[in-house]
Amino acid sequence: MKADAYLFGQVLGTHSFLLRGGFLQPDEYSEIDAQYFLPGGETGTACTVLASLGVNVRMDGTHIGRKVAPMLKEFYKDKTVDLSPLQFVEGDGVMDYVVIAGLVRSPMGRFQTLFSDDTRWWSIPREEDLLGCQAASIDPFFRAESDRVAELCVKHHIPYVTIDSMHNSFLHKHCAINVVSGECMRWHYQGMSKEEVMALMQENTDGLTIITSGGGEMLYARKGQDIKRMKPFDVEVKSTLGAGDTYKAGCVYALLHNMSDEETVRFASACSGIAISRFPLPLHPPTLEEVNALLSKGN
Repeated sequence: MKADAYLFGQVLGTHSFLLRGGFLQPDEYSEIDAQYFLPGGETGTACTVLASLGVNVRMDGTHIGRKVAPMLKEFYKDKTVDLSPLQFVEGDGVMDYVVIAGLVRSPMGRFQTLFSDDTRWWSIPREEDLLGCQAASIDPFFRAESDRVAELCVKHHIPYVTIDSMHNSFLHKHCAINVVSGECMRWHYQGMSKEEVMALMQENTDGLTIITSGGGEMLYARKGQDIKRMKPFDVEVKSTLGAGDTYKAGCVYALLHNMSDEETVRFASACSGIAISRFPLPLHPPTLEEVNALLSKGN
């Protein structure tokens, strides 16, 4: 399959549980309204969304174990997602567990353990997998391999989107778009305002920086520009799982279609707005028609 975009990063099996009547409370019973085991992770979800938007995608990243592989192959068998770069291995595979109730969710996993030593549980990117692609997306979590993808993108003049990449990183310096989440702000820029973080980001790249904050106002700017602001679309929230991953997918789509900065932020926000209005997202990803319909309503 000829790929339009190459995505490298987290590809998981996600066990999701949608609760009825509010989030978990200590020593209280909770009713599960729905539960699923579907592809997840920042890259897995973004690939699902891009395929729904009509993009041919090549996916690489996390090693896929025996508990995840059958589900993953079955799910993508009729979608425009090329799994050939993925490495299938013995062992259960990487999974996470997410409890959801409306605006609130709590992910659980073993990522601190997985990252606690130098064991590499992800692929080494291959140059040939990027050739011919018009855009890319890179999760920053996979150390030298994430940087390697960025180096290959620079070499072949492929614009890429990254997420939560630090202001002084190679990934941020050379990106076309860096989407910085509220979670990243809390972890790495504690005590700093969004405007202060944006100033740091602007100094260190010619690319577009977008700072998101869930249902709050988004900030976006490039080097030497005044900060621009945009409100997210007003939608009824069913689950926020995959909202940021869908936003990233929207940015990749925008790169492929040469959108302006304002068009990019609005398009990505509309994609995310559609995503949070349904559950489970992998079975009901936003379509281009739905995104355009929401864009036409305004925000």
